[in-house]
Amino acid sequence: MHYPDPTLDETHNPWQVLSTEVKYHNPWISVREDQVLNPGGGRGIYGVVTMKNKALGIVPVDAEGNTWLVGQYRYPLSEYSWEIPMGGGPVELDILESAQRELREETGLLARRWTNIARLHTSNSVTDEEGFVFLAEELEHGDVEPEETEDLRLWKLPLAEAVQLVMDNRITDAVSVAGLLKAEKVLAARLK
Repeated sequence: MHYPDPTLDETHNPWQVLSTEVKYHNPWISVREDQVLNPGGGRGIYGVVTMKNKALGIVPVDAEGNTWLVGQYRYPLSEYSWEIPMGGGPVELDILESAQRELREETGLLARRWTNIARLHTSNSVTDEEGFVFLAEELEHGDVEPEETEDLRLWKLPLAEAVQLVMDNRITDAVSVAGLLKAEKVLAARLK
């Protein structure tokens, strides 16, 4: 395995910010425009979407190896999407508490065992969004509590089938793709 040059300073920022201005904000995001000098020294602009929540995904897996997907119409894409249970957690709250709330709201499931299996950036060329994926196990059933903006459908299926949906490009949400593939690897490693 090859590693980067040890003399590389990974903390060096080659971008110089000349000015910054928030152009838009709402309860979930803000959009700012930075006037910059790029790494080559040229002037330009850089738009950054700042998320006001952490992205949280949960891969619930029961004792039989089943998981649950959540289906909903995604407005920005103008298409239906099957995903792992997910949502946003306010940055000031504990990410595990927010993940537990999301799982309960979207699926009615409660889990006694939680493992943080991934930290990710969803689209780091335009947003600072940070996401986390949890593996939720030792499940109990409770009541579904969707938010008023959610029209959700649940699909219980074997984890291996959900992973195959990723491989067939039928699941395209980045957090879901990363979460399902990572969960499969984590669970397989436990069996070794």
